[in-house]
Amino acid sequence: MSLNIAHRGARSLAPENTMAAARTALEVGADLWETDVAVTRDGLLILMHDDSLKRTTDVCERFPLRSPWTFSGFTLDEIRTLDAGSWFVKADPFGQIAAGAISQRQIDAFRGEKIPTVEEALIFTRDTDFCINLELKRLPAPLENFPVVEEVLALIDRLKIDKHRVIISSFQHAWLREVQARDSGIEVQALIGYSESGPLDWGDLEFKTYNARSTLISEEQIRTMVNKGITINLFTVNTQHDMLRFAAAGAAGLITDFPQRAAHLGSKAG
Repeated sequence: MSLNIAHRGARSLAPENTMAAARTALEVGADLWETDVAVTRDGLLILMHDDSLKRTTDVCERFPLRSPWTFSGFTLDEIRTLDAGSWFVKADPFGQIAAGAISQRQIDAFRGEKIPTVEEALIFTRDTDFCINLELKRLPAPLENFPVVEEVLALIDRLKIDKHRVIISSFQHAWLREVQARDSGIEVQALIGYSESGPLDWGDLEFKTYNARSTLISEEQIRTMVNKGITINLFTVNTQHDMLRFAAAGAAGLITDFPQRAAHLGSKAG
């Protein structure tokens, strides 16, 4: 079975990009967790997917006059005051609360969940012998030129985490080249398929691993790339049917909002 990669942690079972989502990913049997690197106004690394804090926190209530609530406009101290868990309880974005897959104890614990720092994410990964994929995203103003690669690599070194437990991925392929130039011991993975309408742009196949949008690739294309020696991971694969057919085609990893489903299939296959 393909590697089970928990997208933003186990985000169907816990608030995305939080330590609760990371812990849940580990508990349900994911092989690693994927998360997104953002940067605060005072230059500190945090986990956040959207440019705006609005969808996944209570920032509108806490700071009503600071629309559009872009993370790069807030200090870490301000961000740490936010509740990054209650929205999940209210929205039940994947219907897993309604389905009874999440206990009341867990639901209660989500309220008040904080946005983690990348340091906290790496320490958790190190101390639990887990693995992590850090996605470096384009940064919004005024941090467009922030040295994110340099800062992430410095943090990895300072924490003395086993570099084989850390992957760096990005749609910004220049950053991946920078990682390779600064520290060849860290694996990089090139994201492709930013546009949902495609087609996939493989460039000149300069990277060993590509993480491709699953809706833009066929099983035949996967097999073709694998035969060329390219490792393929796919995002975001949520149904058991797709997990099985992509795994059979040779996808090395499946990035999924439902790592519990992928773990179940893996155990059955074993």
